[in-house]
Amino acid sequence: MRSSPDDMRAHAPRDADAPVHGAEPLTLERFLPYRLNVLATTVSNALARIYAERFGITIPQWRIVATLGQFETRTARDIAAHAVMHKSTVSRAVASLAGRGIVERRPNADDMREELLALTPKGRGIYEAVAPEALAFERAVFTGLSPDERETLFGLIDRLDARMRSLAPDLDPADASEVSR
Repeated sequence: MRSSPDDMRAHAPRDADAPVHGAEPLTLERFLPYRLNVLATTVSNALARIYAERFGITIPQWRIVATLGQFETRTARDIAAHAVMHKSTVSRAVASLAGRGIVERRPNADDMREELLALTPKGRGIYEAVAPEALAFERAVFTGLSPDERETLFGLIDRLDARMRSLAPDLDPADASEVSR
């Protein structure tokens, strides 16, 4: 059975630079969501080496420790919103941290459906050991950028964040992290 020219075109390899149906080609290396994700993942994984090797904690666990180090006491819901993590990720990480004596849980007198979370003395020690190293890591990342460029970068990030919130006002960033798994 012979193939028609249409059949051959349908199965022929497509030129990677050719537009799809006249559309502009998507080049991941120039696509902002991809670039931001790669940069965030690279930075996060490199930073994780600091606390993972010394304290055996994961990225979600570090985000909880860092949030509680900054704010003292929070609910799991507060942490999920602040650290942009899904509730189930926070729940699993809190359970592990509590089991290791890094985080303590207390009843919330204002809402008995949730617990208040805080660092234990052991958790505070981890935070105080890692925070200066995390800040030194951030300074190393910024090496080569002037103070003005750093301010510009943060200003642009703030503007992009505000723009994304206006484009998707009903999107909860903590719930969006579920989609990316």
